[in-house]
Amino acid sequence: MIKDQFRLAVVQANPCVGDISGNAEKVRHHRKLAAEQGADLVLYSELFIAGYPLEDLVLKPSFVAACKRELETLAKETADGGPGLLVGLPWAEGEKLYNAVALLDNGKIEGLRYKVDLPNYGVFDEKRVFDAGPNPGPISFRGVRLGVPICEDTWTDEVCECLEETGAEILLVPNASPYNREKTEERMQLMISRVVETGLPFVYCNQVGGQDELVFDGASFALNHDRSLAMQLGQFTEETGYLNFKKDADENWLIEPARVVPMPDTQEADWLACVLGLKDYVNKNGFPGVVLGLSGGIDSAICAAMAVDALGADRVHCIMLPYRYTSEESIKDAKACADALGVKYDTIPIAEPVEGFQKTLSGVFAGTESGITEENLQSRSRGVILMAVSNKFGAMVVTTGNKSEMSVGYATLYGDMNGGFNPIKDLYKTEVYRLSDWRNKHHPVGVMGPAGEVIPNNIIVKAPTAELRENQTDQDSLPEYDVLDDILHCLVEQELSLDEIEKRGHSVETIHRVEHLLYIAEYKRRQAAPGVKITLKNFGRDRRYPITNRFRDRN
Repeated sequence: MIKDQFRLAVVQANPCVGDISGNAEKVRHHRKLAAEQGADLVLYSELFIAGYPLEDLVLKPSFVAACKRELETLAKETADGGPGLLVGLPWAEGEKLYNAVALLDNGKIEGLRYKVDLPNYGVFDEKRVFDAGPNPGPISFRGVRLGVPICEDTWTDEVCECLEETGAEILLVPNASPYNREKTEERMQLMISRVVETGLPFVYCNQVGGQDELVFDGASFALNHDRSLAMQLGQFTEETGYLNFKKDADENWLIEPARVVPMPDTQEADWLACVLGLKDYVNKNGFPGVVLGLSGGIDSAICAAMAVDALGADRVHCIMLPYRYTSEESIKDAKACADALGVKYDTIPIAEPVEGFQKTLSGVFAGTESGITEENLQSRSRGVILMAVSNKFGAMVVTTGNKSEMSVGYATLYGDMNGGFNPIKDLYKTEVYRLSDWRNKHHPVGVMGPAGEVIPNNIIVKAPTAELRENQTDQDSLPEYDVLDDILHCLVEQELSLDEIEKRGHSVETIHRVEHLLYIAEYKRRQAAPGVKITLKNFGRDRRYPITNRFRDRN
């Protein structure tokens, strides 16, 4: 029996939703490594056997049953006397379905605890699929009374206080907490509050990896009962931390100082989130690589750089698709970007398909003025070609629209919106510029792309343009991006009223126009590819507005 000390392995790993056997193999792998390091117990992130989030997959009884069978097999394997396991899975009990964590030791399931506080906001809808568990008591493990609140159970005080009052000595918390750029500090401050309230040491184990729009950033940590930081694992990386617990003279458990990794700044974290989200979407869905149109503009250039950082240059295919309005400057910039990244690069002119469509439509369009419809034939011809290359060779099309464009509908359905995934979907245009400049000056640890200037500076400094007509710039159709992005941030992330936005110095006319464009573009966004969540409120999982919507704010 362990009485005065024990060793914990905190596994920050990347499960795949639905890959029950693959996730179980990860459990075995890390248990073996933990045994070699003398660990007594191994802690995994929330719902690790199943992956997270499960959405409606968890409503399939055969899936829940398969998770249980795998858990029972893992439990039997702990009869070897090695480390115990704390591992999560969906658990059916009669008519109830719980988000559960199981303690496996001595060849059996020694205990089960159920999540009490089910999140039902933003990207979460757990109340729709899970039942809330009762307030839990501690689980006894080899002489230590462990409190095991699950993720959201620690974002309020009730569950942790209940565990402390019923005799828990240490809090071990499995989490699946997705990234946004304000989350790291928010988590830390809230968990410090739980330590202050309970007086117990606290271990936060978070999932890492991409799952559709969500990216889980890891950043697992441990706090002593005096709030001191005992361990900090890195963001966006798979790793395991080892913690030694010993009792002090007052019989309180103390965590000996362990690894503390510095957290990246916001720019680096955003970049790594976009890269990891794209990497896991491509790899977990079995695509051999990606293909994208490289226009000579900043959006496609940053997406190409992210793709190379995620997958390596040999899995990225860039194609320039010029037409009569494509400038020599754009052709030169696209080639320079492709060369800097070392990717496969082809040029496919689109004059023949565009003019073929124009000829085909000439009878129907007779007597009308040429305009946006004809311009969009260029974009849609490019979309058809990229999808054909994807269809022929299997590579997924990366679509490259930023959040500013997605907000106001400055994008063409079945044209530049074609694709399987968008790494910059939740980055405003001004943020795309800042991140591009940042990447040219930094080479993040773990990326597969080259160091140095990967996005030619001329792409960053020149005026943005869709090049669908002569001398076109984005500002012919939109406010300046610093104005547009500030108004959009107010409308989307903050849900401010027109009066509140006007006080920031914007004209009523411009605010009304942006609001109108935002609302009428909802039908386009419903058909857009998924993309990485970066901000507090992304389009899709966070912000679900009706397509048919006549509300407009008024002074």
